[in-house]
Amino acid sequence: MNFDFTAEAPKLMMLLYGVVAFAAVVGLLLLVLDVLPSRKDRWVALGLLAPAGLLLLVGLVVPAIRTLILAFMNADSSEFVGLDNFVWMFTDKNSGMLPDFGADPVSYGVLLSTFLWVLLVPTVSTAVGLVYAVLVDRARFESFAKSLIFMPMAISFVGAGIIWKFVYDYRQEGTEQIGLLNQLVVALGGTPQQWLLDGPWNTLFLIAVMVWIQAGFAMVVLSAAIKAIPADIVEAARIDGVTPWQMFWRVTIPSIRPALVVVLVTISIGTLKIFDIVRTMTGGQFGTSVIANEMYTYSFRADEKGKGAALAVLLFALVVPIVIYQVRVVRRRRLEAR
Repeated sequence: MNFDFTAEAPKLMMLLYGVVAFAAVVGLLLLVLDVLPSRKDRWVALGLLAPAGLLLLVGLVVPAIRTLILAFMNADSSEFVGLDNFVWMFTDKNSGMLPDFGADPVSYGVLLSTFLWVLLVPTVSTAVGLVYAVLVDRARFESFAKSLIFMPMAISFVGAGIIWKFVYDYRQEGTEQIGLLNQLVVALGGTPQQWLLDGPWNTLFLIAVMVWIQAGFAMVVLSAAIKAIPADIVEAARIDGVTPWQMFWRVTIPSIRPALVVVLVTISIGTLKIFDIVRTMTGGQFGTSVIANEMYTYSFRADEKGKGAALAVLLFALVVPIVIYQVRVVRRRRLEAR
């Protein structure tokens, strides 16, 4: 792959100017902070927060405002079209935003697919992580057992997608199967299947990849919460003669409820923005596309910047209620702690 430095020189110079400007600002702030008296805490705090605030402004706030403006523009951002992009999103079946239960049973729509992701990934990941945390708690090889389920967290979504694409790989019947799942099917006397082509099961197979990754995160957080349960509560329950099942539902679950909420909310937000796994494994084909994948497709493949921005705004609108709920939960916990 050849890279033409001459053609990209203007972009590289702009990047260089940005890095130099940022370094100059940070250096100036550090110099000012070093000269100022230590008692001026407000100036010190302002100086330390200024670089992060500048990065948030340039990398988050400005792009968010620009995306919101583009959502009300046409494809090449040359004309204001009002709410047309949002009307298209929920009326044109070709947009993929509406389920189509007609002749083609594979096309379930992007919204339905995204809802399925948000419904299953947080609940299944949290359930698996919770059960695993309870089972290995204070076991002999607890650290090793936890490391096994946590290791997928170290793999990027793209890497996980490539790994599981090989697991689901399909070869024609009668030829050697390189996919692990089809190898097991053939070994048991079955017929190899095209796991990523047939819906709606292909979406469930993609969801399994996300669960495989997020279960480790759920396990770590919930395991820490379980270990934080006061010993006197556990001892009192055992003296009362509760069974392990009763201990789980009447002691463990109520005691770790705040941690459960954090895990569910965090995984839900990450799942709403899922893109890498879908793009890597199916490209959003065969009824597996989600909102983030459609946003990418319309913005950078179909050259429909207005529609892509509208999908981004929709994704943001879906994430905001979850974030607000999480903020309220945190505030409530702080008030109760006081």
